[in-house]
Amino acid sequence: MTIRTMWPTGPLPSLWLTYQKRQLNFFSDLHFQDMLRGMACKVWPSIAMSLLIVTIAANSFAQRGALTVPQALDQMAQEAEVVFRGVVTSAKVEPHPRLANLITVVVSMNVSEVVKGSPRKSIVFRQYVWDLRDQLDAGQYRKGQELLLLLRPVSEYGLTSPVGLEQGRFRILRDAKGEATVLNGRGNLGLFQSVEARARGLTLSPRVTAMVRRPQAGAVPLADLVEAIRSLEVSK
Repeated sequence: MTIRTMWPTGPLPSLWLTYQKRQLNFFSDLHFQDMLRGMACKVWPSIAMSLLIVTIAANSFAQRGALTVPQALDQMAQEAEVVFRGVVTSAKVEPHPRLANLITVVVSMNVSEVVKGSPRKSIVFRQYVWDLRDQLDAGQYRKGQELLLLLRPVSEYGLTSPVGLEQGRFRILRDAKGEATVLNGRGNLGLFQSVEARARGLTLSPRVTAMVRRPQAGAVPLADLVEAIRSLEVSK
């Protein structure tokens, strides 16, 4: 007895094979997609964590010292005990003479102009530095650097610092014509925030008024900033 296998003849075999092939491709695609999803679930968390770590490290590297409360120019001018511009003659990192665990930078400067405080030709101040990078580069004080500083009162331990740290420290920049502008460690961002409102009753020159109304950050003329400090410092 011969057993015959029931197999479709004619055009049906090719249609059946085509159907099977499509089904195989369909399920293969689904399997591949599932595989990709599984890989993503395992890989992406690691990638995301790596990116987070890199971002945190980058932000930490970009920030020096401590986070400080934003302060506008009038607030810093009132808090400062001395405001002056001058040139750094030396900057030396050393332990505090009484508190050996504190690392400080001792900065010496020749004074060109005193905006607030007692007249003087030179000044030496000691500033605490806690960031390793500041310890390596003397808190970014460099010989020959021209600065405008708003310094806080000296503490009982002989320490001081610019008001608001980088906010009260202005680099003096000069163009090819010798015109001077100033820029603090925050690019003057928020420097004039609500200054005009708090300065009601004071007489500000048209140039100072125009400057404090600036909507954007960026360098401002040195002469205008000095005039503004002198005017705003009295608004206590």
